[in-house]
Amino acid sequence: MTYFLTFSCYGARLHGEESGSVDPNHNVPGHRLLEPNTSRVLSAQKRMTQEPYVMDEPRRNRVLQAVQEHCKFRDWMLLAVHVRSNHVHIVLDVPVAPEKAMNELKAYASRSLNRAGLDEPDRRRWSRHGSTRYPWTREQREAAINYVITGQGQKMAAFACERPW
Repeated sequence: MTYFLTFSCYGARLHGEESGSVDPNHNVPGHRLLEPNTSRVLSAQKRMTQEPYVMDEPRRNRVLQAVQEHCKFRDWMLLAVHVRSNHVHIVLDVPVAPEKAMNELKAYASRSLNRAGLDEPDRRRWSRHGSTRYPWTREQREAAINYVITGQGQKMAAFACERPW
């Protein structure tokens, strides 16, 4: 099964921000998102126990390497990954539920960052859960890969499979 996973860094996308928040009633791609809400943002900021997590180049490269290593270890087909300063996009074929894959990749990336001594072990790095999309057709998979690699602005830490099909 192919999944398009996205997970954000801790504090990167707070509910109510101008970038467009989602909730169970406003989460369909291409449809209207929630309107910006300052009080909702302030409430989310007050609940934060650490500063927002931002990945510099060494952290992005470490996370990219960890994702690649874990996919190889699990024998998962990694189609594309792009590690940005405050979020990660991944397109992969895996025989497990997308939430399981996402949780494993977050955990493996965190352990790798800990081993490298780039952060304190108790550092919050990832937001809870993330986005799981299902590109069913070949065209949808290719569009997801293209978005991950070329639709993100300046390339940071990225990988794309040469010929996934």
